[in-house]
This record gives sequence, structure tokens and C-alpha cells, in this order.
Amino acid sequence: MKKIVFLTNDDGYQSKGLQAIRNRLIEENFRVVTVAPDRNMSGTSHSLTFTRPLKIEKIEEDFYCIVDGTPADCVHLGLNVILQNQKPDLLVSGINTGPNIGNDVFYSGTVGAAREGTLFGIPSVAFSVGSSKNPNFEDVSKVAVKIVKALLIKNLPKGTFLNVNIPTIPTEKIKGFLLTKQGRGAFKEEIVKYLSPSKEEYYWIGGEEALLEECSPGTDYTAVKDGYVS
Repeated sequence: MKKIVFLTNDDGYQSKGLQAIRNRLIEENFRVVTVAPDRNMSGTSHSLTFTRPLKIEKIEEDFYCIVDGTPADCVHLGLNVILQNQKPDLLVSGINTGPNIGNDVFYSGTVGAAREGTLFGIPSVAFSVGSSKNPNFEDVSKVAVKIVKALLIKNLPKGTFLNVNIPTIPTEKIKGFLLTKQGRGAFKEEIVKYLSPSKEEYYWIGGEEALLEECSPGTDYTAVKDGYVS
């Protein structure tokens, strides 16, 4: 019987990272049940939707999107409605377009979905690329699937999930795997003010890539910068 991998993300069901790991897992003969947001839901952390109804749309067999839903919503509806309480062997969230290291882990919908899976008693892992600049999702998905296979052989401790960042370098140049501590820095916060055509002010919250110059030994920042999977 095929192992069941529940796949979700926070970048939306059309994201290249999701498609890359989904295709790779299917090639490896897993049954991949994919339930992802219908749009980019980055920064939604572990939030659930209580103030509006949610709709499930079927894209194809074992592939669904949740209209206006968060990653945690996708986990809830996927497990309880789509799989009807059939427990998957592993929950995979990602591959996120950009790193989830340092303080950004608290805001990440990718990480939030993996945390939600853990609350349901499912071994869970969140995957992200080490840089959002021209990520090679094909190479990154190869590394991610190796980790998936390892986790299915040796389960995670109960109540534990993994947050994995994979450098966007050729796989042969990856130096290895490191268990690290969470860095303190995150994105360089920036709030940009704009004026609408009617002269109303509005704001865009954003940030640049992670501040790697704030790295210290043993952190997720340092590991990814130095070419390790962290």
C-alpha cells in the first residue's frame, strides 16, 4: 500500500515550489493528497478562519484548493473533510519561496501548517528554500524528498515537527545537514506609504531578504549561508 503524504503550503496551489515537490513525491510512488490555499497566504502563521465560510475546490484527483483559506484551514479541512479522518503518514508543507529562519518562523504560514499537523498527531515537516532569488526548486525538491523518506523510516518524536531550509545551490555543493538553533534576526522591516488615485493613504508592509550579516555560530542563518541544510 502506498504511503500517504498530505501536502500543503502558504504560497498557493499554483506555486512552483508546491508543484516541484508534488511531482517528485508522485514519481517516488507516494499517494500525495494536496490541499493548498487558492492564493498566496504568506504571513498568516497558524491562524484559522472563523468569520467567513470556506469553499473546497477540486483541481484534479487528490488535488484541492481552499478558497480564501489559510494553511492551517487547509490542514483542518483536508484531514477532516477530504481524507475523512484517514490519517496520512506524513504532512509536508512547502516548498516555500524564500527562507523561514529567525523570527520569520513565527509569522510563516508554511511553518504554521506543519505545526497544525503536529497538533493532529501527524509527523510534519516544513520546507523552504534558502533564498527567494532564482530558487532551483527541482534540486531543492530532490533534497526534500530524501528527508521525507528518512522521516518515514524513523519517525519524529511525538509533538515535534521539523522546519527545514535548503540552500539554493547545486545539490552536489550542499555540505550536509545541521540541527541548529533559531536565529534572532528576520527580514529588514519596511513600511512603504502610497497615495491612491483619490489621495487616500495606504501602506504596504514588506521586507528584504533575511539579514545574514547578523548571523552567529550555530544558528539557522549561518547554516544556510554556509551551504548546509538546516
